[in-house]
Amino acid sequence: MKYLIAGLGNIGDDYIDTRHNIGFIVADALALEGKAVFKTERHAAMTKLSLKGRIMVVIKPTTYMNLSGKAVRYWMQKEDIPLENILVVVDDLALPLGTLRMRMKGSDGGHNGLISIIEYLESTGFTRIRFGIGNDFAKGYQVDYVLGRWTAGETKILVPRVKEAVEMIKSFVLIGADKTMNVFNKRGEGKGE
Repeated sequence: MKYLIAGLGNIGDDYIDTRHNIGFIVADALALEGKAVFKTERHAAMTKLSLKGRIMVVIKPTTYMNLSGKAVRYWMQKEDIPLENILVVVDDLALPLGTLRMRMKGSDGGHNGLISIIEYLESTGFTRIRFGIGNDFAKGYQVDYVLGRWTAGETKILVPRVKEAVEMIKSFVLIGADKTMNVFNKRGEGKGE
């Protein structure tokens, strides 16, 4: 069984450790735990991990956020991975900082990465983990906030939540989205006091 895990973000030094790149941060944490190393391949940095006989193809698209779907579709087809075995990790302004929510399908929520994936896959029926980044910005400063770097206080909250997101991914691979949602969504609340 193969699974495609896509952590969304933007490539380049300007985007390292920004809120919009939480998908890359989670993908890096997953790879690190499995002692796997990313290699730059077509449309993505890619690595493979094995988990109890299942293969995880983990990608960080190099297409920039707005064309994430190009990378997801390419690797889905190349590795012959069915839609139900795709998991996308994405930042979400609508959720409090550190809140984690798994959904088996849904709208794009105005997120350019999800808009692109839905367009390229011609489906909303893929699982996603929405990672709350909060919305602590003044009107008109959404882009600055999303592309801004984490504060020291946010990083403290972030570290255990990234670990939790990695556990959610492994659970998705081992027991499926339904059971994973039952286990994790209730305890996925952020700790952002």
